[in-house]
Amino acid sequence: MIRKTKWLWCAIGAALLLILPWGCGSGGSGGDPEPSSGQTIYFPPVNPDGGPPAGNPDGTAPIPAGAGLADVSFPDHIIGTGTPESCTADAFIDAVAQGGIIIFDCGPDPITLTLDEPAKIFNDADPDIVIDGGGLVSLSGGGHTRILYMNTCDYDQNWTTSHCQDQDHPRLTVQNLTFANGNAAAETEYDGGGAIWVRGGRFRAVNCRFFNNVCADTGPDVGGGAIRVFDQYQDQPVYIVHCTFGGIDGFGNVGSNGGAISSIGVSWTIINSLFSYNRAIGYGANPADPGTPGGGSGGAIYNDGNTMTLSVAGTRIEYNEVNEHGSAIFFVTNDHSGNIVIDDSVITDNIGGSWYPVYDGISMHADTDISVTGSLIENNS
Repeated sequence: MIRKTKWLWCAIGAALLLILPWGCGSGGSGGDPEPSSGQTIYFPPVNPDGGPPAGNPDGTAPIPAGAGLADVSFPDHIIGTGTPESCTADAFIDAVAQGGIIIFDCGPDPITLTLDEPAKIFNDADPDIVIDGGGLVSLSGGGHTRILYMNTCDYDQNWTTSHCQDQDHPRLTVQNLTFANGNAAAETEYDGGGAIWVRGGRFRAVNCRFFNNVCADTGPDVGGGAIRVFDQYQDQPVYIVHCTFGGIDGFGNVGSNGGAISSIGVSWTIINSLFSYNRAIGYGANPADPGTPGGGSGGAIYNDGNTMTLSVAGTRIEYNEVNEHGSAIFFVTNDHSGNIVIDDSVITDNIGGSWYPVYDGISMHADTDISVTGSLIENNS
């Protein structure tokens, strides 16, 4: 891992302006990863990996404070010294363990770092973790490992409070990154979340792409081909902003439930994002029908738990597929509380499933509070 002082980073900043449109002026510090003024690095229209760019190109929903890009003007860790060879998976894993603001200096071309084990966040390290790939870095699990892991209730990651399920840290932001070929299928204790698994603290993803991540194929309470989340501090939402999950055929994420994302008792705010070609391939539903392994619900999104909110704005959900329920969205609260808000979004051409009491493609209790404005929901089977 390479460390550089703030003055040195500013000195080399001019050389990186073509790929990192941040300055060295009034940004935050390593311990203050507040949202920047709303800049977004768009991935190039044609990527070397053949994948689509990040986000819904038609999404225009506003981004609330605290949901946008974190300021990385003054990084704590810089992976690399300007060449692809200087950027290694081990350096990245080491930096994540220490926390703080992490960026990459791997040269002007896209690069993939393939991990042989997950990068793990320690609860007693720097409470703020920002990982920014500058639109050039892909993190890969190589088809055999999860990519990123944060768990406030995992003793091995060092407990920091007596109420690990509801603490304000670590606060993790991933931005301007691609997560590809993560695989959590072999995980048993902390299952689901092929690319990212989170419990506690806070989490958001901004301007990221998620391709071909997988978790367990079957099971009634396992899911999140790309992302799995439990608990957030004071029940605040997970923010997913300008991200792509799948996007084109052959790039989708796959899991028993929640082909793209899955959670228990967690609210989500999803803004200007794209979910397509993700699949929930379990069968037997939740709870599992007798004689079946269970699963198969939530082609794109799987929400379970009690009081929670799913807010979807400026987002397109299409061509996702299930075996059981919710070809686009599965939203079930045990106490029939919680609500869904869909605004200025398109949910169309999702495939399979049943139990659609109000909108095709959305499985929920008939008495779930749902608000749909300025949106198109049609042609879901």
